[in-house]
Amino acid sequence: MTLLRVENLRARFGPGKEVVSGLSLEISAGQCVALVGESGSGKSVTARALLGLSGAEVDSTRFEVGGRDARAFTERDWRAVRGRFAGLVLQDALGSLDPLRTVGAEIAETLRIAGRVPRSRRAEEAVRLLTAVGVPEPRTRAAQYPHQLSGGLRQRALIASAVAADPPLLIADEPTTALDATVQAQILRLLAARTAQGGALLLISHDLAVVAALADHVLVMREGRVVEQGPADRLLTDPRHPYTRALLDAVPSGRAARPAVPSAAAPVLSATGLGHSYGSRHAVRDVSLTLRGGETLGVVGESGSGKTTLARLLLGLLEPATGQVLLHGQPWSGLPEKARRRRCHRIQVVSQHPLGSFDPRYTVARVVGEPLPAAGREQAVLDLLARVGLGPEHAARHPRELSGGQRQRVAIARALGPRPDVLVCDEPVSALDVVIQAQVLDLLARLKQEDGTALVFVSHDLGVIRRISDRVLVMKDGRVVEEGDAEEVFLFPSHPYTRELLSATTARGPRAREARG
Repeated sequence: MTLLRVENLRARFGPGKEVVSGLSLEISAGQCVALVGESGSGKSVTARALLGLSGAEVDSTRFEVGGRDARAFTERDWRAVRGRFAGLVLQDALGSLDPLRTVGAEIAETLRIAGRVPRSRRAEEAVRLLTAVGVPEPRTRAAQYPHQLSGGLRQRALIASAVAADPPLLIADEPTTALDATVQAQILRLLAARTAQGGALLLISHDLAVVAALADHVLVMREGRVVEQGPADRLLTDPRHPYTRALLDAVPSGRAARPAVPSAAAPVLSATGLGHSYGSRHAVRDVSLTLRGGETLGVVGESGSGKTTLARLLLGLLEPATGQVLLHGQPWSGLPEKARRRRCHRIQVVSQHPLGSFDPRYTVARVVGEPLPAAGREQAVLDLLARVGLGPEHAARHPRELSGGQRQRVAIARALGPRPDVLVCDEPVSALDVVIQAQVLDLLARLKQEDGTALVFVSHDLGVIRRISDRVLVMKDGRVVEEGDAEEVFLFPSHPYTRELLSATTARGPRAREARG
């Protein structure tokens, strides 16, 4: 049964701003179709247009949803489609979940609208769904609000809400972007099981390993157009278009060549015995580290392992309950706000969720230029945008007018402006396609080589960590369970948890295929 069929889809934002041009696709029950391409290629606009949510002017020669002509749909018709017929998982979980509702209430609301579960059973069903998507302590998490969860936990809660009504079609826009390898493998098995049972999936992802694990058919988009499409097995092993080959060549693999860091160099950032708790939960326990100029320290672990809390402690955004942070040998934790402001240009951050860190009233030029001196600011902003792969036309736009990957590049440009000694990067490339991801990683490597900038690089992506890091900390339940030279940790892991992470990364494709039979 064909659930969705569209021919010659076009989407535009005003005259001359066509962002999707002539796209055609068809999705049947039990099938996964994937859209891949670089940031800004039109993938997310396509997903939203298929549910009447794009905000763009959309037209097509054919547009059928569940056998009905969607070109004549009213907003009431679309509301009947969303949730019941088609679930949607967006890339930005924090912006998608209601901040005034617990995640359990969010899922229960989907169940209420779908009418599948009696009111008395909705809370229990919400817990079951959170369990199914790999949320630890699901009863506790169901009672929490989105801001109380890590990025990975929020993403899993959003997936649970999207599948709660058991819709025939699921549209997933980067559904595993914020997830570590072990949980990602679990989610892939969940999605694969849905298609094996007859559900349809439109998958949008820049992670080609995820696409290889799930997709039956792949469409490659560039600048709003499909440049290549075909069966996944053929397209991902024998690509015919140069752009598809470029995407595959950009996938991180192995360690990039880089100069050695002098072991005698003075530490620019150090921490001893750091500890921090949220209520009764110990987020960070007795963590110590040293970072030298020009060095990259990779921090890896599952969602909720304490990675982001550690980053916030190093930045001085949280005060440690135990231990101390030193910046250039001087106290950094415990400083009065005025003293911290005088030194804050020396340590900057690139956060996991850039949109939440921008003033929505500001243009990109103002966001990037805010920490810069007034003299020469305009040209400095353009130079910074160019360094992260954005043109001068982006300067006048607002953050919400950009794709997720473009917003992340703006965040990196802003952080580079004050020329910091230390850059703390919390999942800085998680939202980027592999081509732009490779460019940003190369940029960070070049920055550290040219300026001696030290990096703390937090990521759940082991391929990225291996490519950029000199040393690695592996975190679990707030503790460092393994640390050492990056290549030694990857080739000869000593802790069972590290081995589990590496195993989940290499096996996620075959495991998902097995779930599909």
